[in-house]
Amino acid sequence: MSDRSLYAAAGLAQIPHILGLVDRNRLSPTYGCFDRSYWHYRTASFPSGMYQEFVLPLALVHRYEFPGGEAYHLQPRLKELTAAGIAYAARSAHPDGSCDDYFPYERALGAAAFSLYACTEGYILAGLQDQDLQGFFHRRAGWLLNRQESGRLSNHHALVVLALYNTYRVTNDTRYLEGAGKRLEMLLDWQTDEGWFPEYEGCDPGYLTATIDFLAKYHQKSRDGRVTKPLEKAARFAAHFMHPDGSYGGEYGSRNTALFFPHGFELLARRMPEARRVASLYMEGLRRDRRVHLDDDRMCAHLTYNHLQAYVDWWEGPREPPRAPAPLERYWPGARLYLRRDDRRYLVASAAKGGVLRLYVDGELACMDSGLVARLSNGRVLVSHFIDRYEVKRLEDGIQVEGNFGRRRFRLPTPVAQAVFHVGMCVLGRWASDWIRWLLQRLLIVGKKSVPLKFRRTVRMGDAVRLTDEIWTETGSASLPQVDALYAGTDHASIYVAMSNSFHRGCLDPWTDYGSVLEPLNAQGYGRVDRIIG
Repeated sequence: MSDRSLYAAAGLAQIPHILGLVDRNRLSPTYGCFDRSYWHYRTASFPSGMYQEFVLPLALVHRYEFPGGEAYHLQPRLKELTAAGIAYAARSAHPDGSCDDYFPYERALGAAAFSLYACTEGYILAGLQDQDLQGFFHRRAGWLLNRQESGRLSNHHALVVLALYNTYRVTNDTRYLEGAGKRLEMLLDWQTDEGWFPEYEGCDPGYLTATIDFLAKYHQKSRDGRVTKPLEKAARFAAHFMHPDGSYGGEYGSRNTALFFPHGFELLARRMPEARRVASLYMEGLRRDRRVHLDDDRMCAHLTYNHLQAYVDWWEGPREPPRAPAPLERYWPGARLYLRRDDRRYLVASAAKGGVLRLYVDGELACMDSGLVARLSNGRVLVSHFIDRYEVKRLEDGIQVEGNFGRRRFRLPTPVAQAVFHVGMCVLGRWASDWIRWLLQRLLIVGKKSVPLKFRRTVRMGDAVRLTDEIWTETGSASLPQVDALYAGTDHASIYVAMSNSFHRGCLDPWTDYGSVLEPLNAQGYGRVDRIIG
């Protein structure tokens, strides 16, 4: 299979799944709805607006003849379902054009932007002409024009830029062109000197590729010169986190995502050798199945249409060979990411997350470590990988990170709590959705509580890669219950992020049991583990 066809195969793999998610009954009140849990299983009480972005993969396979996708090309039913999906997005929206994602009256900016971009792009690709659908685009884009959200999620606002510009292309209304420009200026002000765009509390290389992708699409359509240098700067930073096996990002990012959106790098390949090299390495990852799989019902559309778009806009020029870049040792103090690589090894660690790391040797994943996770005798779980201002020491051959464990809470809904919450949203949420979103972010994402149990993680890359973990109780603190389990986990995450906890090959690596230090830790208040990794 050719490299280009790998993109097509990755995208086409999900088309049967997507066609199984949509209500295809023309006489059904939910005709065109892709939220199967709502229209079919009826386990949801409202449809999530995010699902309507699934119209875009259908429009792409209808418009273009992909290798292996000949049965979909110019298939009339796919054009019909694309239009039906956009029409359902309009019917299920609030009167102001907004939509909900996780709870009623949420009015989620992310879901509104994702689905508006996909609906307008699908409308263009399918060659639709419908004044009612254009009226919906006016309502949703008008709502997005001045809409903000709590927290800094750069990928959402990059997508707002793209969605507003697409709406301008469909409607010729210059309000959306001006709105896209203003949102772009705000987003570019957020870019750090190191090149990355913030995602909540810091740098997430995975989501950064989404921001790069959306801005590269915008530039392809608009030729807006303001975005050229910021895009190149972001892509150069992102290139450092393409791993030697073609996988990308991971638990060392602020939002735990192993995402890679290839379309933006294919667009940048026209002028950036770094983008060509990254795309070539990603091809190796596709060939050997090292990519992340966002294959659940809610998320599978994102990479499906991105791979298909990467096929369409494949860079026809000379490709950079998929070799690892030159040896390097570097620390980015803003992102608090540490990178050390030589001819055989690649080590990346996050000082922002307590020393979460990945190590590759001879092009293969040798160690994935998401930090320490402990269980106390009272059942509480503690982790060392919350984002925090840990003490960081640069070493001649590595890095050392020291700080406190934080309490990991497992919050799950109950029927009563969910009913009360939904009633509250129906009564109050329509006027206070922003405040409720801010509160939920504090509870599920950015809130943390430190405990008087400390850790120090030291990683050194010399002739061997040595990892030392020290754990001790804080002097003068109230006594903690005993620690009855302690691990160095490979793939655990402790904050809610929609695109985290997805499958990639590293998830199969076993956790490392630190049970040998429980006795000295509980008896003397100190334990230590020395490991040679890789």
